[in-house]
Amino acid sequence: MATPPYIDKVDVEARKKAIKAFREKFKELLAQLQRGDNPTLLLPKRTLSNTIYDEKRKLLLLGPEKLKRSFFHLHEAKKFMQTMLMARIIYEALVNNEYPTIRDLYYRGKHTIIFRDDRGRMVEENTWDEQKESDAVIRDIEVFTGMLREEMLILSKEKGKVVGNMRIRSGNDVIDLSKMGHGAWAIEPTPDLIEFLDVDAEFVLVVEKDAVFQQLHRIGFWRKYKAILVTSAGQPDRATRRFVRRLNEELKLPVYILTDADPYGWYIYSVFKIGSITLSYESERLATPNAKFLGVSMTDIYGDAERGKKPYLSEDERKRFIIKAKDADIKRAEELKSYKWFQTREWRKEIDIFLQKKTKLEIEALTGKGLKFLADVYLPTKLETGDFLD
Repeated sequence: MATPPYIDKVDVEARKKAIKAFREKFKELLAQLQRGDNPTLLLPKRTLSNTIYDEKRKLLLLGPEKLKRSFFHLHEAKKFMQTMLMARIIYEALVNNEYPTIRDLYYRGKHTIIFRDDRGRMVEENTWDEQKESDAVIRDIEVFTGMLREEMLILSKEKGKVVGNMRIRSGNDVIDLSKMGHGAWAIEPTPDLIEFLDVDAEFVLVVEKDAVFQQLHRIGFWRKYKAILVTSAGQPDRATRRFVRRLNEELKLPVYILTDADPYGWYIYSVFKIGSITLSYESERLATPNAKFLGVSMTDIYGDAERGKKPYLSEDERKRFIIKAKDADIKRAEELKSYKWFQTREWRKEIDIFLQKKTKLEIEALTGKGLKFLADVYLPTKLETGDFLD
């Protein structure tokens, strides 16, 4: 006897919502065609010049500028075609109960168009050549429809992981995040479809390094200190950012970020906190403005006489653990100084110390003093004393 087909009720509702959004947003094009008008899409402009930092809300947001894409326009026709092609592919996947990846969408739409140019010559041109082109079109459809690609059930590689005393529902299954053994739960590509059932935690600790996350998990940090432990495994993907945002927004859990003491670690923190330029149009759903930078800070390494803060490393440990900054690190630090959200008094001090000392430190260096030092001295002390940056 054949097994009945698997039906995910949450996905069914998500499909209905996405299909409705597509029909409502694209029906205006149909109206334009019926009126005999030039079919035109009006999109928010996704450019650096149209990205603004809202100091009050502490978010990178898309500005008010718009751009037009018309079918009967020499310089806009290709972009118009790409947008409509990708929209059709995504819509068909929704209707056919499929789960395409962003790579799938690239291949489904990639083909060669043969046409005659204004001089009568036959020309061949691909719809797109590289995935970055099709990815950009997907982002245009996100801003046009007001939906994240995850809400369209477009999948991507799982990257972030989480463990803690919390139960969730994913699809038709209930998952206990406190019973992951030595492993952890991979945050699914569609985090808005996760239902939070119950949680017994006091804060969220996001760790840049997967290896450090595993160490803290195996030593039982999250059990002892009632934490939800998350890793972004480097630069955070969209799913991890959205999951962390929901933990803070819906469960009211404070969020702390732990990264290397270098400009790239600090930027990872800022992506979690205020958003990214590329995805500024979704900062309100992906960023966590209340997140705090727990460490590792330059004042953790060298101390801060002004505040009477002593360093966590001795002179001998600094000599053994610190790494000389590269030219790329220094250049990145100078770039961070130009960002408004890094121009607070505290952050200016951190970056100035880095540029003066030209040194950096990995989180793992703290375990050079022993894993228990990181888990039972450094992190608890920072949390208890409120020694973090905003």
